[in-house]
Amino acid sequence: MSVSKTDGFLALHHTDETLLILPNPWDAGSARVLESLGFRALATTSSGFAASLGRLDGSVSRDEALAHAAVIVGATDLPVSADLENGFGATAAEVAETVRLAVVAGLAGCSIEDSTGRSDSRIFEMGEAIERVTAAAEAGHGGPERLVLTARAENYLHGRKDLADTITRLQAFETAGADVVYAPGLVDLGEIRSVVESVGVPVNVLVRPGGPSVAELASVGVRRVSVGGAFAFAALGALVEAAAELLGEGTYDFFDQAAVGAAAAREAFSP
Repeated sequence: MSVSKTDGFLALHHTDETLLILPNPWDAGSARVLESLGFRALATTSSGFAASLGRLDGSVSRDEALAHAAVIVGATDLPVSADLENGFGATAAEVAETVRLAVVAGLAGCSIEDSTGRSDSRIFEMGEAIERVTAAAEAGHGGPERLVLTARAENYLHGRKDLADTITRLQAFETAGADVVYAPGLVDLGEIRSVVESVGVPVNVLVRPGGPSVAELASVGVRRVSVGGAFAFAALGALVEAAAELLGEGTYDFFDQAAVGAAAAREAFSP
């Protein structure tokens, strides 16, 4: 019997060989380039996708995010997980519907966060957050294709650097059915170790400047790392530098970097 993308994706979190490095493409082309470079799975980025539309993170609709996820799925043979923000719904039922639609889009996994998107109260209260993850797990695990559900505790991205509350939330999300847990914003290796030791499911870490290396994260038991929108914004940074050179000095040194990209595209896009 062949292994489904979902089963294969989940297995990548439990291999003893190495942790899973999960890069975040922002369009079909970047997905195919990353696949050609040897990555084993991909994940969408809400901020990177929003930037490709000329918007800031948090401004994409559910329909847009799922259509984008389907484009990434169609561009690669790799399993794809989608950043579905807070599930694009005010209620647990709406979150469940988002996850059901993620299955239809062909995704192998998705992530749901506990941030509200509101300025008055940025993080869902514990009970509501658990209810939403429970609904997502039931929707993602109840059909013939079992999505790998990642549940995110967003405290550290919203000025609430409370490790104890973050761990309590991740433990509750594990109990609610999450396959992977994730607290973006953590950079202290000791705190990351505490998270890993406090849960029984794989932990994802968002790499950040000045944070632990991949090898250091692996040494404390992290099973997956991702880059969020960093690759997309690195590409935009290269665009800014090339444009500034052309407008300023009027020189073309940027063609050296362009040649690297063109060669990668030829390799990735060739039939």
